[in-house]
Amino acid sequence: MVKFLRRALLPFTVFVTGACVLIVEIVAIRILAPYFGNTIYSVSSVISVVLAALSLGYWVGGRMADRYPVKQLFFALVAFSGVLVLFIKVLQDAILPAYGFSLPLTTGPLIASAVLFFAPSFVMGLLSPFAVALHQREAKIKGVGTAAGQIFFFSTVGSILGSLLAGFVLIPYLGIATILVGVGVLLVLMGMLPVVWIGIEKRFTIAAFVLSGSMLILVLAGSTNSNTLYSHDGVYERITIFDGTYHGRPTRFLMQDASNSAAMYLDGDDLTFDYTKYYTLHSIFVSKLNRALMLGGGAYSVPKALMTDLSDVKVDVSEIEPSLIPLSKKYFDLKDSPRLTHYIEDGRRMLHDTSNRYDLIFSDVYHSIYSVPAHFTTREFMELASSRLTDDGVFIANLIGSTSTEGPSFIWSEIRTMQQVFPEVYIFGVSSPDSAETQNIIVVGSKSEVRKDMYDPSLRRSAYQAVREAAGHYLDHSHIDLRSYRVLTDDYAPVDYLTSKILPKR
Repeated sequence: MVKFLRRALLPFTVFVTGACVLIVEIVAIRILAPYFGNTIYSVSSVISVVLAALSLGYWVGGRMADRYPVKQLFFALVAFSGVLVLFIKVLQDAILPAYGFSLPLTTGPLIASAVLFFAPSFVMGLLSPFAVALHQREAKIKGVGTAAGQIFFFSTVGSILGSLLAGFVLIPYLGIATILVGVGVLLVLMGMLPVVWIGIEKRFTIAAFVLSGSMLILVLAGSTNSNTLYSHDGVYERITIFDGTYHGRPTRFLMQDASNSAAMYLDGDDLTFDYTKYYTLHSIFVSKLNRALMLGGGAYSVPKALMTDLSDVKVDVSEIEPSLIPLSKKYFDLKDSPRLTHYIEDGRRMLHDTSNRYDLIFSDVYHSIYSVPAHFTTREFMELASSRLTDDGVFIANLIGSTSTEGPSFIWSEIRTMQQVFPEVYIFGVSSPDSAETQNIIVVGSKSEVRKDMYDPSLRRSAYQAVREAAGHYLDHSHIDLRSYRVLTDDYAPVDYLTSKILPKR
């Protein structure tokens, strides 16, 4: 039995380290998201840095294995990689809060990835060629190819398991800090196993304990903002709830990664963010609002307001992040109601599967310029949304961007895309229709072919503030030639590229 365990120790070690590499790589994207968003730039930066570090590690590790093919050094590197994984959390707390928001959203993730993830990935990259050399000698394998094939088999299977564990178990149920500490401690222990099995010198044991212990102390020494009520990783993003002030009033905020996505006044029931008040534009287009769909629940600001305004309206909410429902009940005064139906699934999938028809679809999934879900921007999605509207129903989207017509534009590409589907499209600048600065842009797609006059004096007698002030925020785009802006489709939707044109101005 002991002999079998000794033979299995090396394949088992590369299996575990392979899993750890993928866990760290996936978690790395979540670490950067609160500062740079979950954009293609963040994903590409993490993957590129990790691959570059692993590649260099393979090269250096192969040369080291030829010169010093000893187990002591191999397991020392395993333990050292664990110390470096623990150090990720230390660097994260020390660097990102201070410098993360000052770095560009395009190149910032690459810089942060290099600082945080290159070193541990490089050391883990040293292990595979080392393991091949040791495995060939220990198992008395004649061919290098056979030894390499076996080692990379176990390493790759471990990577598959690590990827599945990160996505289906670790991130949904544990915090990022817990995952990093767990992976770091596991690697340190894996490196110290030779103390039991092959009797490595005591000084290695002492060094491993001192380094890993120091990193754990630094990790656990981090402090939390006293105003933070909740901070945890959801299935899709980091969720933070904290109290502060907004316009001089006590306010509770919901953060999803880097996006301040929702807020609630603590001293009143009126809506906090101005863009949320634009759901009331439905009154201009729809004679009777019987059923509404909210794509993206957040803190349920708009669904709550709808049910307060209209005593008989039924509201469906499609929110892909499952934790936001109980969190909204606990922190944002969401109450259960027979008129409110939750769908915990992707909004586009929900629209495809439902047979309901809606008078209003309010899409607030584009809540952040940091991460715009491309599959909610395309002509195919707009066609699907239109098919689920009643004959005089309206689709209202809260976008973030600039109405500048200089160069490529996400806003104007999206508006041209909506014009391919809806007979009439209306645009409102929440801050100002004349400003080219980044702001909330409300776009309304109407199925009616009758053009509504936003300057109609009767609108100023509405009970809704956003309707009364509609003329002052309305942007007449009839004079703008949109032919130079490409229609977004499921095949072509470079949303991250288009939004990056205004990201440096955040």
